[in-house]
Amino acid sequence: MRLVIEPTRGWIPLRFDELWAYRELVYFLAWRDVKVRYKQTALGVAWAVLQPFGMMVVFSIFFGALAKVPSDGVPYPLFTFAALVPWTFFSSALSSAAGSLVSNATLISRVYFPRLAVPLASVAAAAVDLACALGVFGLIAVYFGHAPGHVVLLPLLIVLAALVALGAGLWLAALNARFRDVRYVVPYLLQFWLFVTPVAYPTSLVPPPWRTFYALNPMVGVVDGFRSVLLGQPPVPVEHIAWAAIVAVAMLAGGVVYFRRVERTLADVV
Repeated sequence: MRLVIEPTRGWIPLRFDELWAYRELVYFLAWRDVKVRYKQTALGVAWAVLQPFGMMVVFSIFFGALAKVPSDGVPYPLFTFAALVPWTFFSSALSSAAGSLVSNATLISRVYFPRLAVPLASVAAAAVDLACALGVFGLIAVYFGHAPGHVVLLPLLIVLAALVALGAGLWLAALNARFRDVRYVVPYLLQFWLFVTPVAYPTSLVPPPWRTFYALNPMVGVVDGFRSVLLGQPPVPVEHIAWAAIVAVAMLAGGVVYFRRVERTLADVV
């Protein structure tokens, strides 16, 4: 008996149960991405640390030493590295997810599996870099004699950052499958997103009337949350975390729906 798989018509069910059934595939795709990323590299996983560490050095020189940007009473290198930990995870996950469908075109066109597994695996693979960056942050915090705050909240912030990356990544992955010039837009999008996120500067520099609008950027709540937890600073305003969660869920829901619509003809266009 031959099984024929045809594109769906009308409303497309999300089929999260099918994605759960293929959870082992997500794991193997993520592990493959990690191995491919550092295969035949001289420094291996050390690149996961060098990227945020190098940005910390640059920001500390130009923003901390020359521009005298305030750091809320925390040594500027520690202040900016606490923000670069989630930001590096987010940017790596987003850029990998955006190009994941095109880079797996051969697999997608030959074998059936839930296509959502591909960008999901890309986000999961970036968690390895996050773990390495957190370890280095711990060493830097010990050097500066700084104790963390409520680390029990850290997993929730990591999940929130992953939701933001996955939501945006699904939109970009689906668009990139149809319009290949999207891959050229992603680096500029991340550069712009970096400077509208309080990585090199504190949120306190944003005028109070604009802070609610500023918090619509979900990475504001994520970065401030990481600083609060890792540096033991005062808690982030509840509305910032709430806006981050609302926007992240909205991006993810819209991204899943659009991704599933594009998935109908994905094997033909990718």
